[in-house]
Amino acid sequence: MVVLSKIYTRTGDAGETALGDGTRVPKPSLRVEAYGTVDETNATIGLARLHADGDLDAALARIQNDLFDLGADFCRPQQEADETAEYPPLRMIASQVDRLEAEIDAMNANLTPLRSFVLPGGSALAAHLHLCRTVSRRAERLAVALMGEDGCNPVGVKYLNRLSDWFFVASRIANDNGQSDVLWVPGASR
Repeated sequence: MVVLSKIYTRTGDAGETALGDGTRVPKPSLRVEAYGTVDETNATIGLARLHADGDLDAALARIQNDLFDLGADFCRPQQEADETAEYPPLRMIASQVDRLEAEIDAMNANLTPLRSFVLPGGSALAAHLHLCRTVSRRAERLAVALMGEDGCNPVGVKYLNRLSDWFFVASRIANDNGQSDVLWVPGASR
């Protein structure tokens, strides 16, 4: 279990931070950007939860926990010796992606198919979920770049891809099951 008795350490004052394996890297490194944006996604979910209740709030809480798992995964570079390490790394697993897919399918089952793109907005919850969607898309782009440059768990990348879809469908649920979606009208303000 993590024990945080002192919040500041001064070890990052020169612009470096420690990864989960102890390696020191510059704070603007791609790996730090990726897991930092996962953390940012988590913070936007905290805002969305101010407007959520019931099953949707519980699902958002599960996702927040998953995102801490994902941050832990991304902050520890993949190594051949992962399984034999003294403290094996926490890695995202396929069942976390599968759960998102099942939830997306369940939420989408009763929604009317779209015939236009949806503008971010509608209810306060829907607007916040759209913010979650766009930040998670940025986290995904950074994770894809990380995968190509330094390597990372591809399951984490899949999770982020499904997560943005989850937020989109959840935003429609938050807009009276899509009845209050704000639809794009091409060229409407010409």
